[in-house]
Amino acid sequence: MAAKSAVARGGWYALALVSLTQLLSLLDRNILAILSPRIKKDLGIGDAEMGLLYGTVFALFYALFSLPLGRLSDGWRRTWLLALCIGFWSISTGLAAFAAGFALLALSRLGVGIGEAASQPAGTSLVFDYFPKARRGFAMAIIAAAIAVGLGLSSMLGGVAADWWDTHHAVEGGMKGWQFAFVIAALPGLPLAMLLWRMPEPRRGEIEGIVTPPDPAPFRAGGALLAAVLPVTNWLALARQGASPRQWVANLGALVLIVAAMVGLARLGMAASPRPPLDLGGLLVSPHALQWAVVGFGLYVVVNLVQSLKLTDAPVHAVMRSPSLMICMAVGSLQSTINYGCMAFTPAFLMKTYHLSPAEAGFQFGLLSAGLGVVGPLIAGPVTDWAHVRFANWGRVGLALFAMGGSPLIAVWVYHAPDAGSFFWRFVPYSLVLTMWLPPLYATLYDQVLPRMRGITASTYVVVMTICGLGVGPYVVGMISDAVGGNLGTAILSINLVAVVIVVLLIALGLRVRSDEAMLIPRARAAGEPV
Repeated sequence: MAAKSAVARGGWYALALVSLTQLLSLLDRNILAILSPRIKKDLGIGDAEMGLLYGTVFALFYALFSLPLGRLSDGWRRTWLLALCIGFWSISTGLAAFAAGFALLALSRLGVGIGEAASQPAGTSLVFDYFPKARRGFAMAIIAAAIAVGLGLSSMLGGVAADWWDTHHAVEGGMKGWQFAFVIAALPGLPLAMLLWRMPEPRRGEIEGIVTPPDPAPFRAGGALLAAVLPVTNWLALARQGASPRQWVANLGALVLIVAAMVGLARLGMAASPRPPLDLGGLLVSPHALQWAVVGFGLYVVVNLVQSLKLTDAPVHAVMRSPSLMICMAVGSLQSTINYGCMAFTPAFLMKTYHLSPAEAGFQFGLLSAGLGVVGPLIAGPVTDWAHVRFANWGRVGLALFAMGGSPLIAVWVYHAPDAGSFFWRFVPYSLVLTMWLPPLYATLYDQVLPRMRGITASTYVVVMTICGLGVGPYVVGMISDAVGGNLGTAILSINLVAVVIVVLLIALGLRVRSDEAMLIPRARAAGEPV
């Protein structure tokens, strides 16, 4: 069957619903940032603990459950999967309204992480079955714009809703403004879930002429993958899969190295930023130990995933060993370290440095972020598609290099602004440049795999990106802030040093991306894929 060059029927509607899914995902995920000063005051926790809530607790379950849900999205109805997961994370968001301590708020974030784990694998896979290669940069631009709107709305909605409730309805011992904001954030997900449940499912791979038959047992496959990556059950899976002695040694050796590294990092964190232990239902746990235990858990999950794919799905394992694919995942993960670290604490930076109220900081920063976050990707999307055709290897990569390499330089100027007005004016060029990275990088990443592999590829990327980006970025910024006496500007700029590694990796990507993409089908065939 020949590949198609036009957007399939229903594609724009599907793109709209998937974009709304991403918008609500970022809204519910990021609303914690603008509410953090109120939550810290009411619950008596510090910036490091807020980094745990915003990043680490969410990251663990978001990353872990993206794997079985990503595998499920490769074999089941993606529309139904998205609908169920949106309903679950919306209810979990609303649970935070009842939080009177760290534990229940952490439970809410855990549920949001599980529910949102399907949004990127299932959403991306769905859109790519409607849009041909020549239009995917624009499709990813629309999704990126929706993400920016979600981030902006999280600040505006959170700040305004919390202030309105505290001003007009707060009573002693009653619901706080930040709790009311969580209720408002939870409501829009339910009607969106109903629309997705009723949306038709496209034929997987038809747009590219590579039609993939339905998986006869998608839930069994997703459950088996979860068992294969979870510690302890992964050893049972290795035994069932007939792992060789060499694979057992590699698995156990990796576990020992990860545990040793995480213990060392936890001690380093405590030395740099001493924090009192967290009370988790009567169990006292060091926030640094919890942070690096979660990161180590995620790294071990990645090790288990690679081994499981090698034993059970050789074509996927072979395709995902593409150097360009691995570089794309590394670059996106490192950029997420910067983005999440900055976004988690910029509202608090504005309030602390320029003495803005939560409503002022949330509305002004949120509105500006949302507007520029729409404009940047919508410029980058068409440019990405045009440059991909005209400049071969360096078309998409060059645009990503401009955005990721240039934005940290502008950030130095932005976060040294003398007043709030100057900050917002300087933020305009910064945000425009920064938000151009997602369309070219994601279009490049997903062009490196076959249609039936997009869900597991997206979920693998989510694991790496979440653990190394969301799981580390906010925590590191919070830790640096605590260590330097609460100087959030210094902490935010420090995380931008990661851009040096990003630039080096993008140069390497530009040198080989087209040759790796040309090897996609031969690599899959050599591993037994019938294409």
